[in-house]
Order: sequence, then C-alpha cells, then structure tokens
Amino acid sequence: MLNHIVIMGRLTRDPELRYTQSQIPVASFTVAVDRDFGGRDGAERQTDFFDCSAWRSTGEFVSKYFRKGSMIVVSGRMQSRKFQDRDGNNRTAWDIQADNVYFGESKRDNDSQGSGYGPSGYSSQNSYSNSQNSYSAPSGFGGQNAAAPQVSPSPFEDLEDDGDLPF
Repeated sequence: MLNHIVIMGRLTRDPELRYTQSQIPVASFTVAVDRDFGGRDGAERQTDFFDCSAWRSTGEFVSKYFRKGSMIVVSGRMQSRKFQDRDGNNRTAWDIQADNVYFGESKRDNDSQGSGYGPSGYSSQNSYSNSQNSYSAPSGFGGQNAAAPQVSPSPFEDLEDDGDLPF
C-alpha cells in the first residue's frame, strides 16, 4: 500500500503551534495550491486548500520559519478523521500529516516577510524531516557556516573527431 502526497503552495495563515497534554508540539496550517490547468473556456485556475499538521520538531520548524503567504513544500501522508457535527451527521475530514517540510522559495523572493532566514538567504535548515529528526540542506545552500559553492571545470571537452567515441 502507498499513501504519500507532496504539495507545493502558499500558507493561507500563520501556522498555529499548540501542545498536547503530554507537551508534544503540533503545528496546524493550511496550504493553498493552484491547479495546473484552468477552467473551461480559459477561465481562471482553481485553487485547492489542504489542511496540514506537523508534529514535534517539524511543527516547531514550521512555526518558526513560515508565515502567511510563504511558499512551502509539504511531503507526507493523507489521513482521514471521522466525527459527528452538531446536528449529529457523520462527517469525514481529511488532512496531511507532514513528514518533511521544505522552503518553496528563497528569502530574496520572499524578503518582505522577514521570517528569520540566515544571512545567505536560506536557513541552515532548508528542510526538516520528522521521521528521522534530521535536516539537510541542498549543496550550495546553507547558513552562516556553510562554505561557498565550489565551481568545477566542465567535465565535457570537445572531440576533434568522432573516432574517440566509445560507441
């Protein structure tokens, strides 16, 4: 069985960080995701809204570094929850349980929000994984202590004739 979802969109409001009775942090947030296609007859594209939850250190990470309007990438699983509304009708709510959260844009693209990114334009934590409680930054990006990306010479060279090709 496979239950995996990846979405990229903008936060509709600031993440809400709460704590369970056993002091486990959980962040709740909603992501607005534009559909890849427009409506009929060239109408405006539609937007889907996904409720998300991030637990423990991932939730704290989302609460600390993301604000309303931030571009976010969420990777996780869909989860349903059944309940009864005030009228006694059975309802089902769907939300995404975030396993990994990534920045969807750099600070330069999102500079007006001042959301606490590091001096190089990215936090030292460009992604955060709840399942392993570890973070990873793509090569060439990093925080204060990251070295500048190294420029390597091209691995390609011009051939004088096609006789040197191995096929």
